[in-house]
Amino acid sequence: MNLGLKNKVIIVTGGSKGIGAGIVTLLAEEGAIPVIVGRNQENILKVIGEYRQKGYNVGYTFAELTQPEQCEQAVHSVIKEYGRINGLVNNAGVNDGIGLEHGSYEGFMNSIKQNLAHYYKMAQLALPELKKNKGAIVNIGSKTALTGQGGTSGYAAANGGRNSLTREWAVELLPYAIRVNCVVVAECFTPLYEKWIDTFEKPKEKLSSITNKIPLEKRMTTVAEIANTVAFLLSEKSSHTTGQLIHVDGGYTHLDRAINNEL
Repeated sequence: MNLGLKNKVIIVTGGSKGIGAGIVTLLAEEGAIPVIVGRNQENILKVIGEYRQKGYNVGYTFAELTQPEQCEQAVHSVIKEYGRINGLVNNAGVNDGIGLEHGSYEGFMNSIKQNLAHYYKMAQLALPELKKNKGAIVNIGSKTALTGQGGTSGYAAANGGRNSLTREWAVELLPYAIRVNCVVVAECFTPLYEKWIDTFEKPKEKLSSITNKIPLEKRMTTVAEIANTVAFLLSEKSSHTTGQLIHVDGGYTHLDRAINNEL
């Protein structure tokens, strides 16, 4: 796409698989220097090897993102190696199924740590570098907080927090020309999504019932389509876009109700 991201150092949390991996791949293709931050050392080293075989400059550092001190070590490691941070993609998280009736306070708080707290911590740690470079932050969110799914209190609260923090940070960081946006994901067939689908008695039927409700082309959003939007928001091509919750979902979040009401 030639988005002008060449040599831009961009941290991507959870960047070794799923949506994160799609983002890292596209950024590498654009000539950026994506840096994967995550805890799965074996998987990260495997994908780093694959990227380097293709000649891509992709960095990495290990961190358990629920541990603030490890987040700090990771960001310091990136600055030490590359001397700058131009962008941050907060992506890591998991729908852990912590509900209200059968959940627990401890489980709920752990879900917040896994899915929201590190968004704040990583942004705070990267902020001095982002201020120097007029960088950009892209948070990855989920439609769970917008349309509701039973039994996901922790994940829903975290995603609601991601949306709110996106707007809050966009306002707070206006004086530094740092843009903050959120890409809200609905139905995208990642390994985690497949794992969730497999929990149903009839996975194929469940998947079909979902895709049939996606207005545009009756199909799931691809990882590449999400990555394209993220890369655009990180680039100067979106130089006057901030504080936005952008739904890359084929109209699933908003259009399905309008269409159904018309039928």
